Amino acid sequence: MNDSVNAITKNLSHVIQGKDGVLEMILVALFSDGHVLIEDVPGVGKTTLAKALAQSIDGAFRRIQFTPDLLPTDITGGMIYSPKTGEFTFRPGPVFCNVLLADEINRASPRTQSALLEAMGERQATIEGKQRPLPRPFIVLATQNPVEYHGTYPLPEAQLDRFAMQLEIGYPGPEEEMRIVTDQKQRHPLDDLEHVTTNDDIISIQDKVKETDVEDTVVRYITEIVRATRSEPRLRLGASPRAALILYRTCQALAYLRGRPFVIPDDAKTLAPIVLAHRVVLDTKASYSGVRKRTVIADLLKTVRAPI
Repeated sequence: MNDSVNAITKNLSHVIQGKDGVLEMILVALFSDGHVLIEDVPGVGKTTLAKALAQSIDGAFRRIQFTPDLLPTDITGGMIYSPKTGEFTFRPGPVFCNVLLADEINRASPRTQSALLEAMGERQATIEGKQRPLPRPFIVLATQNPVEYHGTYPLPEAQLDRFAMQLEIGYPGPEEEMRIVTDQKQRHPLDDLEHVTTNDDIISIQDKVKETDVEDTVVRYITEIVRATRSEPRLRLGASPRAALILYRTCQALAYLRGRPFVIPDDAKTLAPIVLAHRVVLDTKASYSGVRKRTVIADLLKTVRAPI
């Protein structure tokens, strides 16, 4: 792991207390050029995490509060008429940034949610028939509240499939919560956070991650895990081939983060629940019996033989 990665990790740990595992997964998503869906209760640091990430890499940060009246052009931007010149000029929307926080994404209408699909999948936005590339790197951190469903629109499978992983930050431990309070006696830790790397460094790391070696036996193991979801009786819909590719990429990033030039089966075991769970759909019986998707994936991992 190079100096830039160590510096980013230290920076984020200064702001987000006691969540090293979550921070590692955020960096895995960033270095594998993926996006993250964070499902958690308000006040656990989702916005702070997104801002800290942007400040650490010296990237442009934008936040969109998703509401029922939000329009697609509020995300992508649009053509604005100038009375002075008599011409239309393009005004970029908040999606043209490096770190985008899509807050309470399930509160906007499906039409508005779909405006993010092209940006997340193709790294571009099409406005008035013209394709406009987004800056690199580009990562979406989307949030949704798991306990408040009034006035929300469930994310369609097509959009869920665009997220590399789904995370839960969770409440801090007692010692960490005390530090959170005492650290903000005078000012917020974000106020003292300085950038420790650049966008070009992140792009370079993303390129290096793709060079991480994955043996054929491990590739087969990754695909067998994904294929096992399609024959699991508790699942109505299994994971797609895109899921296998994302699991492959995130395994490369995790190996890089942990200082290895190659992927091992344990990387796939670690990542499979958070990469695959939001991509599968429980059948009716399992859904009403309270079975968690991550539990199903964990059970599947016991049935798929890992290479030695």
